[in-house]
Amino acid sequence: MSFLVDTDICAAHLKQKGIVTNRFLQYSGGLHISTISLGELYAWALRGNAHPRRLQGLNEMLSDMSVLEVTRQVAESFGRLQAVLLDIGKPAPGMDLMNAAVALSHNLTLVTHNTPDYANVPGLRMVDWLVD
Repeated sequence: MSFLVDTDICAAHLKQKGIVTNRFLQYSGGLHISTISLGELYAWALRGNAHPRRLQGLNEMLSDMSVLEVTRQVAESFGRLQAVLLDIGKPAPGMDLMNAAVALSHNLTLVTHNTPDYANVPGLRMVDWLVD
């Protein structure tokens, strides 16, 4: 099984939340991260007050994940999703919706603890490793 891991789940792993770290080990080789989440994690790791271990931990985590870029196909998927959600009056936050588009474009299950922001995305499979 393959997963797209959202920023909040990666952060939980980097903070050594046992249940999430166990899942990272369990699904080693089947984990992916989007460039969207990666940018958010770099911002967290490169803050002025951040301990150097943040960046080191991020780089170690990335050694066992593949990074999925935002391509034209992903951008089109995002546009379609946002159009549908705008038409029904339930737009999703842009960064989250871009992650959803990445997951859908690659037929991946999204791992997130931020389920409310993704709740209205049609066809998106989600799991929350902080509660499941």
